[in-house]
Amino acid sequence: MSNPQPPQGQQINIELGEKEAEGIYSNLAIITHSPAEFVIDFTRILPGVPKAKVFARIVMTPQHGRLLLNALKDNIEKYESKFGEIKILGDEPPAPNFGFQLPTKEEKIH
Repeated sequence: MSNPQPPQGQQINIELGEKEAEGIYSNLAIITHSPAEFVIDFTRILPGVPKAKVFARIVMTPQHGRLLLNALKDNIEKYESKFGEIKILGDEPPAPNFGFQLPTKEEKIH
């Protein structure tokens, strides 16, 4: 059985609810898979909080996972051509007092 695809050029109306429009901040995605699907759990880690909560779970077919990868790659390339390369922490030292910092020995809480 094949999945029906919308004809080329057909517009799709997408409804965005008020709650969904606010978005969910995530700084960690946990990805697992089976032969039939990919599962992406979006969570966030906060300093001083020992637990991370899953705020959204997306389940998709391997084919849709590949399409998502292609779409992200395309969008990252467009972003970087407009705004410059996206730096990943660890590529260079972080700016002082910017982002999450590891505590010094004196600041560690016992």
